[in-house]
Amino acid sequence: MKIRAGFHLGYECIQPTPMLLVLNIHPSRRADLLSEQVLTFDRAIEVWEYTDSFGNACSRIIAPPGLTTISTRFEIYDTGQPDVVPTEAVQHAIKDLPDEVLVFLLGSRYCDTDRLSDFAWKTFSSTPLGWARVQAICDFVHNHITFDYQKADVLRTAHGGFTDKSGVCRDFAHLAMAFCRCMNIPARYCTGYLGDIGVPADPNPMDFSAWFEVFLGGHWHTVDARHNTPRIGRILMATGRDATDVAMSTAFGPATLSRFEVITEEVP
Repeated sequence: MKIRAGFHLGYECIQPTPMLLVLNIHPSRRADLLSEQVLTFDRAIEVWEYTDSFGNACSRIIAPPGLTTISTRFEIYDTGQPDVVPTEAVQHAIKDLPDEVLVFLLGSRYCDTDRLSDFAWKTFSSTPLGWARVQAICDFVHNHITFDYQKADVLRTAHGGFTDKSGVCRDFAHLAMAFCRCMNIPARYCTGYLGDIGVPADPNPMDFSAWFEVFLGGHWHTVDARHNTPRIGRILMATGRDATDVAMSTAFGPATLSRFEVITEEVP
């Protein structure tokens, strides 16, 4: 399967503004590219590329005053297969986890595990260890939160999603991740493209998507609490502890997002 994806993002700045961008696809998907994937700017801007501590391909710029449009467009190969469901994946004892995985058991900016731990243990401790427990958590979160673009809130934490019972895909991911961490299952946040491939078209404008991964059986496995069903055509951009680590842009000064267009579609 061939997928075409990309975006146009416009930022308005009132002064020269340093920015960090996490807008490239993840290095693990570069081998699947069928065309070049580069960031382009409608103004002359110097770009410094770097790899962050989580292995994401990132960029640094200084956006000049006025409107700056950042774009990319590419085609990529995909197997066309839905997410793998590792029903036999086992849960590791904490002492057996790799050192680099331990950070994904800890609370973070949006995964306030200390406020959810008691509820998590009361609710999920009787479920089987491993994938069955992850699925039980996803089932709960999927049914607990109502998806609503109008209820998006960049300040909402996992506990906020739990109490508000509404939000967008990042809220589903944060709450499910927090519950997994409370239950000693490493979980990391993912952001990327997910088009309406193999499912009815969503009438809402295309957006980037958030899901997460759990570490079971020695591997990271894709989990999606919002859709709660295997999907086709995910294109990973970045992973981190939560949305803070993989924000598509972080501006060190006033910057207003004035244009936002994302495309993800199967190429016939």
